[in-house]
Amino acid sequence: MSRPIRRIFVVLALLRLVLLLTAVSAQAAGRAECRSVPSKILGHPVPYCVLLPPSYDADQARRYPVLYFLHGLGQNEQALLDSGGWSLIQDMWDQKQIGEFLIVAPDGDRSFFINSGDGRKRYEDFFIEEFLPFIESHYRTRAGRRSRGVTGVSMGGYGALHLALRHGDLFGSVSAHSAALIANLPQGNVDSSGAVAISRALGGAFGSPFDRAFWDRNSPFTLVRNGPSPAGLQIYFDCGTEDDYGFNRGAQAFHDLLLSRHIPHEFHLYPGGHDLSYFAEHLPASLEFQSKALGAAPPAK
Repeated sequence: MSRPIRRIFVVLALLRLVLLLTAVSAQAAGRAECRSVPSKILGHPVPYCVLLPPSYDADQARRYPVLYFLHGLGQNEQALLDSGGWSLIQDMWDQKQIGEFLIVAPDGDRSFFINSGDGRKRYEDFFIEEFLPFIESHYRTRAGRRSRGVTGVSMGGYGALHLALRHGDLFGSVSAHSAALIANLPQGNVDSSGAVAISRALGGAFGSPFDRAFWDRNSPFTLVRNGPSPAGLQIYFDCGTEDDYGFNRGAQAFHDLLLSRHIPHEFHLYPGGHDLSYFAEHLPASLEFQSKALGAAPPAK
């Protein structure tokens, strides 16, 4: 065989190797896709992003647990993609720190993931009656509450706790970072300027001006005090000790309430404020918590 022909064969062999390694790498990586779900309840499509684990495309017979991620006020369904959370999750899959499960993030606008007090924006109804069935019929998810978790940041942390406590038959685990928990709102009637200020801070989800009675009915504090004990619900939440909105005080009070009701949970106060660096630092802890709770143990290293 002449030297030029031998070189051609070597080049072809190297190209095949590169293509093979590229294919293996593609199979080993997860992927994200962003689409929308139609909604009769809300009257418009709702965007969402889903993060699919590394083996999802290759193993067509496998079904996966699902974790619903709820974003903070002013964000949208692409919060994890925009903030670098997707890269962090990919690294955790690569390092086998977490098992494989779907992560689904819907756009919640400024709803706090609840039904509005005036009934015009029934986000909670949409989420429970339309969004969950849509996702779990269009993606290969495991059935049952033990394979379904919900998590969130700030506004989304409030939403996650609210949904998990209100719908314990649907969720087996909940986690939250810097949840918008307020234990001690001003007592009595709030004057008009104070009501407007609170309404703005909470995105208008609780009425404009602020409706104290509506807030109280939906509060995770009220759901724990007046509702049934969340049997079997695995709970994790944390907050920064210098939280800009004082949510650390609400988190401590919520921890104390759960203790008084003998409700098992995991709670942490860490140094930090209400910002992206705090969320990024502590997101791995809640993902590891959810991985275990969802029965998605990582493979042995």
